[in-house]
Amino acid sequence: MRTPLLAILTTSALGAAVLAGATSAAAAAPAGGGPVASTVPAAATAPATTPAGPAAAASFAGTVALSNCSGSLVRMPNSRSSDPALVMTNGHCIETGFPSAGQVITNQSSTRSFTLLNASAGSAGTLKASKVVYATMTDTDVTIYQLTKNYAQIQQSTGIAPLTLSATHPVQGHAINVVSGYWKQVYSCAVDGFAYRLKEDQWTWKDSVRYTPACQVIGGTSGSPVIDTTTGQITAINNTTNESGERCTLDNPCEVDQQGVVTLHKGTGYAEETYGIPACFTTGNTLNLAAAGCALPKPSGSR
Repeated sequence: MRTPLLAILTTSALGAAVLAGATSAAAAAPAGGGPVASTVPAAATAPATTPAGPAAAASFAGTVALSNCSGSLVRMPNSRSSDPALVMTNGHCIETGFPSAGQVITNQSSTRSFTLLNASAGSAGTLKASKVVYATMTDTDVTIYQLTKNYAQIQQSTGIAPLTLSATHPVQGHAINVVSGYWKQVYSCAVDGFAYRLKEDQWTWKDSVRYTPACQVIGGTSGSPVIDTTTGQITAINNTTNESGERCTLDNPCEVDQQGVVTLHKGTGYAEETYGIPACFTTGNTLNLAAAGCALPKPSGSR
């Protein structure tokens, strides 16, 4: 998990930020323990609806560019056009700095701006946040912003519809596109498998998606939507790469199985699943962490 590009973070432990235009950097990272099983080198590495199919998946329409990361304009499967719109990116891309392990942020004021892209990666307009609805780097790596406009208003002014978050688990072997609004580049590969636990520095993520070697994501791709080309829907959010084959350190995530055995995949990229997020949003795109089926981490002290 590379420190976001052009970020304002200054803590040396988070690593140096990569300037825009850099051609080599990893996407993101967190931590680990347990015996090392092996080091595996990788090869060079209504609601508005989203049309299904490979053509829709390869489009940049609905993706956004942040000042330091990538992201997407998203809707839940049951979102309505009159609901306040949402933008999704990584937890480590939030403007206030990396959340600590165990930290959950909800309903935090924000005036962040996003460049909304059209199908060919041109600018379709600027979106503005009103608040951070939810952000964490625990179990997953996600920030969800609420915008000042609803989906209908955005589509009327820009012609762009949101991307839909799939409510089903990603499928091993399915073709995927990692669509970076920051770099205006699409990385195409497949779901290679899943990491029971992915650890990097102080953070641990659950049931992470592992890419096949073709997706050699770089710094700035953090927060990119991972789109299943079969459905055209978002199945995960891009967040990290093991850069140098180190064991569970910053920018070098490791996989830990149910027996605690650690496996390293140097050069391999990962994403965090998003299928559990829709269960936590109820009518009107309202966050409800107590809703049935919602498994997102809750803030300290909440039930």
